[in-house]
Amino acid sequence: MTKRHFVGCACCGGIETSLHAVDVEGFNVKPMEAIAFLRDKLRVPTATWTDIWQEMHSAAFVVAGAQSDALLKDFQDAVLKAIEQGTTLEEFRKDFDRIVADHGWSYNGSRNWRSRVIFQTNLRMAYAAGRWQQIERVKRTRPYLRYVHLDPQRHPRPLHRSWHNTVLPVDHPWWQTHFPPNGWSCHCSVQSLNERDLVRYKLTVTEAPPINWVERMVGASRRVIRVPEGIDPGFAYRPGTPPADAIRQGLADRAV
Repeated sequence: MTKRHFVGCACCGGIETSLHAVDVEGFNVKPMEAIAFLRDKLRVPTATWTDIWQEMHSAAFVVAGAQSDALLKDFQDAVLKAIEQGTTLEEFRKDFDRIVADHGWSYNGSRNWRSRVIFQTNLRMAYAAGRWQQIERVKRTRPYLRYVHLDPQRHPRPLHRSWHNTVLPVDHPWWQTHFPPNGWSCHCSVQSLNERDLVRYKLTVTEAPPINWVERMVGASRRVIRVPEGIDPGFAYRPGTPPADAIRQGLADRAV
């Protein structure tokens, strides 16, 4: 019998205690693609974090509980500033405080935790989407990806650690569900490799780790969804994967 576990979110108060990892780290990637990815998103009002799901985030900019265009635009601009100027979490928190005061916005969770979630999640997903665009451009000469688990961490995820040094072709379907980040505050990454890199680092192309699908209950409605074990609900997709045309049109209709 499949076990079901209830999972809140890390953007509106559900799992605040899981976010004690270090602040977002620097990325070895030019942010042009990340900036374009974030700037092109439609601003979509939401009541809860489950209103927009997985690939829909590739087309929609959301902050759970933010329901006016002016509020969403200010948050989107603040995140864009963080990417374009390389500002820190502390700088973003100044923008967060100003935006909350300007709009009289009431949010769930503590100020430090909520601002960290908005900052980290949007930056990591935008950088991951931009990273994938770069990977696609060079995959003919660098046809492999290596999964990298960052150590040391205060709260390492055992399965993420077990995926370290998994090497698979860029087009392997495993990356469609396991391209990092794979959860709230996940610090995993990938490296793009060619044959010489494999020899230099004494790596070999591996088998894909097995995928064990599990059921999770999410949100206030306790909706049941299936995710690969080790992946937080809502993260089992490759950032930047475009939603189906019908879904994108639905998001456009909902955009404020």
